[in-house]
Amino acid sequence: MASIVYNSNGLNKTADWDLKSAAHLLSRTTYGYTKQDLEFATSLTLDDFVDNHLLADKAAPQSPGFWVTDTSNTNSNVRYYELTFWWFNLMLTQGLSFREKIVLFLHNHFVSELSVVRLPQRMYWQNKLFRDHCFGNFKELTVQVTTDPAMLIYLDGTKNHKGDPNENYARELNELFTIGIGNYTEQDIAEAARALTGWQVEDLTSYFNPERFDDTNKTFMGQTGNFNHIDIIDIIFSQPETANYISRKLFKEFVHFEPNETIVQQLGQVFRENNYEIKPLLSTLLKSAMFYTDEIMGAKIKSPVEMIIGVMKQFNIQNPDYDYMRREANQIGQTLFAPPNVAGWQGDKVWISTNTLPARHIFSDSIISGRNSDLNIIDFARTYSSAEDAVQFVEDVTSTFLAYPLSENRKTYLLGILLDGAAVYDWSTYNQNAEDRLKDFFKALLRLSEYQLT
Repeated sequence: MASIVYNSNGLNKTADWDLKSAAHLLSRTTYGYTKQDLEFATSLTLDDFVDNHLLADKAAPQSPGFWVTDTSNTNSNVRYYELTFWWFNLMLTQGLSFREKIVLFLHNHFVSELSVVRLPQRMYWQNKLFRDHCFGNFKELTVQVTTDPAMLIYLDGTKNHKGDPNENYARELNELFTIGIGNYTEQDIAEAARALTGWQVEDLTSYFNPERFDDTNKTFMGQTGNFNHIDIIDIIFSQPETANYISRKLFKEFVHFEPNETIVQQLGQVFRENNYEIKPLLSTLLKSAMFYTDEIMGAKIKSPVEMIIGVMKQFNIQNPDYDYMRREANQIGQTLFAPPNVAGWQGDKVWISTNTLPARHIFSDSIISGRNSDLNIIDFARTYSSAEDAVQFVEDVTSTFLAYPLSENRKTYLLGILLDGAAVYDWSTYNQNAEDRLKDFFKALLRLSEYQLT
């Protein structure tokens, strides 16, 4: 496995906390931010901001509607759209919290697909499970996911019974969800499947049927007993590599696509020492010197959902068209509740292609132009104190919109679009053609390759 090399003090706490660091932190932990968010973050200490805001426990949001407990309504497409719009709204209005990004990470880790699970209601309850445990205990979450109705259906847990074990979930539990390839045997899979027997689903709930459970001894990872699903998970989480595997996935998602194995091992140690509590691991990661190195900043490609929600958040769109956002997310490669397979979205360079990059530009253009938003570009520009100073305005906007530092040539290019041939001293948001020039400026900004980075 590749390992990035950079100068850092590893997981030692960073000494840097400024506007640049805050922009990087918010770009990795939220779905977009405003300049007001940056100002608030830098008004606090890093410890305070991370622990009391980004990682703070939040009250559970209201459900999408009464239908989440009702399986009599068969209009699944409408309910799916409502579920997607509900999650988009949470991403957009989450405030300064890491919660929704962790929930999506868990959705892409413990994968289920609506096309197999069938009922949007089941996907809602699984999503709520992720949200309830996103800063809690990863081991306990794994136990809960194992008997979650959506997961039981998706990976054939309901077909797993005494005398005819189905190995699908047992395999993915080991290969993708906890410890990773190379740390278990085929016999371990077979024995784990037997231990996982007995679970069934009725409508929106799961229940244990002892008549379907294989209550004989199993030998799993060198231990023997009449194991059930909790025993299997206990044994998996007693293996040191489990903490490393999960830490590696978190590193790839929130730090860099090519994990640094030295840091991964250090994170795994933190995870084990905290009994698989997620919050202490994330707190250590987000405050580390390593997280703020130049090699990490702006080194990841935004996912479709990150890009779409980020545009809406940065321009403070008040009345978002969630159905348009859903269609565009589908177009550029990420349909919520429908990962491509059990391994989930692979991310990074996979997000960008000759089809998806132009589609990203079409989306951002449509929001800036007002075709699919209520954006008043003049009013938005005037939220910057430098709005009447063209050079400083370009500097301020690029520093808040981009996680990746722009070259002077790029800034000169953007300034030229804003001025449209006029002299710098002639610029004003009160000019007759200021609206068109601002729209052209922001369209060009969001079409930069740097804007696709986080």
